[in-house]
Amino acid sequence: MNPSASALRHLWQLAGLPEEALSFADLTGTDPVFPSSFRVAAAAQSTIAAAALAACELGHVRGTPRQRVAVDAQHAAAECLGWFSLDGREPQLWDRFSGLYRARDGWVRVHANFRHHREGALRLLGVDPETSDRGAAEAAMAQWEALAFEQAAADAGLVATALRSFAQWDATEQGRAIAAQPLFTLTRIADAPPRPLPPLGLAQRPLEDVRVLDLTRILAGPVGGRALAAYGADVMLVNAPHLPNIEAIADTSRGKRSVLLDLRTPEDRATMDGLLEEAHVFVQGYRPGALASHGYGPEELAAQRPGIVCVSLSAYGTQGPWQERRGFDSLVQTAMGFNLAEAQAFGDPQRPRPLPMQILDEATGYLIAFGAAAALRRQQREGGSWHVQVSLAQTGHWIRQLGRVSDGFAVTPPALEPYLETGSSDFGLLCGLRHSAHLGRTPAKWTRPSERPGHSPARW
Repeated sequence: MNPSASALRHLWQLAGLPEEALSFADLTGTDPVFPSSFRVAAAAQSTIAAAALAACELGHVRGTPRQRVAVDAQHAAAECLGWFSLDGREPQLWDRFSGLYRARDGWVRVHANFRHHREGALRLLGVDPETSDRGAAEAAMAQWEALAFEQAAADAGLVATALRSFAQWDATEQGRAIAAQPLFTLTRIADAPPRPLPPLGLAQRPLEDVRVLDLTRILAGPVGGRALAAYGADVMLVNAPHLPNIEAIADTSRGKRSVLLDLRTPEDRATMDGLLEEAHVFVQGYRPGALASHGYGPEELAAQRPGIVCVSLSAYGTQGPWQERRGFDSLVQTAMGFNLAEAQAFGDPQRPRPLPMQILDEATGYLIAFGAAAALRRQQREGGSWHVQVSLAQTGHWIRQLGRVSDGFAVTPPALEPYLETGSSDFGLLCGLRHSAHLGRTPAKWTRPSERPGHSPARW
């Protein structure tokens, strides 16, 4: 069995889905697709196939025949690059202060895409956020020990991690906690009767009539919501008016409504409560405990809307000393050992090397869509309220388990043009990757153009 098919089978069994549905998946191609010593194409292909196949399995429960799901490794890996352009311009996705810095005894990766993270990191380094350049920040970091800066940043609520090897990560308490957990969990958290979805016609996409509240901002969560929209779900992206976004929102908002709600106000909480009455899925990617403080933790949601499927995304999982730490894909890669392992495989261990895409984000995003569809199927058949939990670090540990590619850096990356589509959006003319899961009877598609936050009214 090829690695992607084996990975898909593992995901399917972990979610408790019927074995016979796997025969409807067609996986073509294999690693390497983009230069890497890791099976990033298999991670992309298997998670995308799992998300699409689980959506189709929910469609089957709703009365339609199973349909074939085909995913090509090259297309899946290309989609997970997250490439897009607006009006012919490729946005600059990284702040000039983001990236790797040499410390006194190693390396530190800093994430500075948001202003408050950038200014906090520079102040911690002792340089002026208003007047300093990258060189001043590098000189200041050279005076720190890597682990000391990592801890100081975490204590200050900032986002930075020290570079580790796999062995060093495995020896940490957090590394051991991640290794002891499954890739994701799908848990019944309360009793509730089944909440039947309307039967489907043969021409309807499998998630039509499913209403999803998408309270996520940075890559993994938005990718998951975008996948659900491609399979027919009515996805409402809920942003907070006081929080910043990244330019990738133009790409990841395809197919979604986009609204603004401030859950710190009674008026907007009342609006959210009204939306919840008709929602089937609630996806959130905020810092652990943040939404619970406003009354929207999984248990509260299950009490308020029995039968809800909650999906929670975190950086480092629900166990271990890092469970409440903020984190992004690039930082988790660095902390867990991927950057050093890639450098060693490339033959230049002195220059840490990232994976060719933010595959922890992307694969986790498709696991969000997979878990949501799998839990919805359970809800239709068994009732209950459900909680799906995923994390970037658990996805990273799983990618390690997929094994390595001996000739991964010898490959020439494929051209993206065959996989691109262009259309209008609130952000300008958007060119991005088509979805790589091909559904045999009801093609995946986005019927709404990307909207700016607040474009739509906060109602279904």
